[in-house]
Amino acid sequence: MTEIRPRRSVLSMPGSNARALEKAGGLPCDVVLIDLEDAVAPEVKGEARAGVAAAVSDRRFGHREVVVRINPLDGDHGEDDLVALAPAAPDGILVPKVAGPEALVAVGSRLRRLKAPPGIRIWAMIESPLAILNLADIASAARDVDVRLAGLVVGPNDLAKAARVRLGPGRAALMPWLMGVVAAARAYEIDAIDGIYNAFTDAEGFAAECAQGRDCGFDGKMLVHPSQIAAANAAFGPTPEAVAEAEALIGAFAMPENRGRGAINFQGRMVERLHAEEARRVLTLAEAIARQGA
Repeated sequence: MTEIRPRRSVLSMPGSNARALEKAGGLPCDVVLIDLEDAVAPEVKGEARAGVAAAVSDRRFGHREVVVRINPLDGDHGEDDLVALAPAAPDGILVPKVAGPEALVAVGSRLRRLKAPPGIRIWAMIESPLAILNLADIASAARDVDVRLAGLVVGPNDLAKAARVRLGPGRAALMPWLMGVVAAARAYEIDAIDGIYNAFTDAEGFAAECAQGRDCGFDGKMLVHPSQIAAANAAFGPTPEAVAEAEALIGAFAMPENRGRGAINFQGRMVERLHAEEARRVLTLAEAIARQGA
């Protein structure tokens, strides 16, 4: 089983907001996503880059995974972002506007030439129709040792705008594409993070979209406000009931009379070995969350 890291709540914040970065170390999110791209005005990108590199280097964020969204490598700021971040060693680099694997290969190769620590992972932002059409090729970059692809992140606003899709409750128009992202991630054993919910004051709507994303197979959700963390953690983390059931299922397969069986009767239903594997994943995720104390 590949390493399982909790990525239930991915809180995005502008790299130019020093106060937000300072507060992030005390928030119960799994991932701090620091944005150097869209959320930072061109005239302050240099200042923001330096501040983010310093914050990452100082390890201010505790157990939280730290991912930095850079500017496109073929633009005016992407190269400078990588030069500053490589020695700072965030947990991940989120590459925006990925249309194919080439952008990921370029970032991975540049990190290698910069002698960046091998633990830095790369994430791909899926936010265009071309990215949707190339999902399999993009996700396959996970097999490239230089790319070190860890996951796909949906950008619903950019995707909807580019495709001229109207976003509404339930996201019916986006569902085929969202499921495509999940399928590509699962095919190459990487994570899939659902996109933002814009109306951060709409707690009920946000909870409903978290539940939808969880049921679709996403590992977590990108957030725009700290008030969304608790709901995301609850939706994408295993419940106590799920943990208890997983323990019981694994215990049932471990019984002497069931050890050689591929399928057994468990609590009135037939379950197979694949269900035991999923149960182990649930327990591993619950243990990782418990270690974080969140």
